[in-house]
Amino acid sequence: MLLLDLKDTLESAISRLSAANVPSPRMNAELLLRFTLDIDRAYLYAHPERELSAEEQARYDEVLRQRARGVPAQYITGHQEFWGMDFIVTPAVLIPRPETEHLIETVLEISKSYCHPERSEGSAFAEVRSPRSEVRIIDVGSGSGCIAIALAKELPTTEIHATDISPDALEIAEANAARNQMQTRIHFHDTDLLRGVEENSFDFVVSNPPYVGESEEDQVQLEVRKFEPRSAVFAGPTGLEVIERLIPQAQRVLKPGGWLVLEISGTIADGVRALLKDWIDVKITNDLQGIPRVVRAQNPV
Repeated sequence: MLLLDLKDTLESAISRLSAANVPSPRMNAELLLRFTLDIDRAYLYAHPERELSAEEQARYDEVLRQRARGVPAQYITGHQEFWGMDFIVTPAVLIPRPETEHLIETVLEISKSYCHPERSEGSAFAEVRSPRSEVRIIDVGSGSGCIAIALAKELPTTEIHATDISPDALEIAEANAARNQMQTRIHFHDTDLLRGVEENSFDFVVSNPPYVGESEEDQVQLEVRKFEPRSAVFAGPTGLEVIERLIPQAQRVLKPGGWLVLEISGTIADGVRALLKDWIDVKITNDLQGIPRVVRAQNPV
């Protein structure tokens, strides 16, 4: 077998992934080569003459084959970065995406005035002068646990709970909590949405629920349709089915004045707003591409 150096190996991989119509072929080729050899980007470009062994070439060829057929790079490497932390990902969980960080930002923004109402003279809680204690947040459909873990990191005095209907997903979430030293901060529950959760017991319900309609399936990236857990992507015919179930459950478990924060898409934004007609302070925030991405709504006092 002809042994190739790093430079030629990388260029060959880029051509291979380009021919397979893999998005961002250079980024993918680099990432997978670094994963295969356990090297960083600086080493990759500082030592272009370094030859791969036959075993290394065979391993790299296999991961390229997987990527060329559409397997997401995150499932190949088993990792994804989110909120500055490293998360384990498998086909049992949705891959964390940068857009979901807007949900974290929204919760943090609301929590400043919710937990410290004395700082918000214009809020509904202006008359309350002492900080709230024992704030409780529940992340519904936690998947990899990225939302719950990010919130636990940013809100160290808050009690965090997380639910998921998939035991396999919960296993990954618990592993990620331990990986990021948050295992003592988060309580995980195997349940469907908020089933069994006590009434009026939480200050925040947050979720990145399934919100893609089956009618939109042909508009979803092939690798998402084919490899990510379908139940975490598609909600039903319209995309509103899970949120339609979640909203009344959230209203039941939230304390008066508590907040619901959901990730959504532009396709369902109007439908979600209509479902929140009995809530107050409903606001939809766009992501960096101008697409409606996060809805917040307050449970009436």
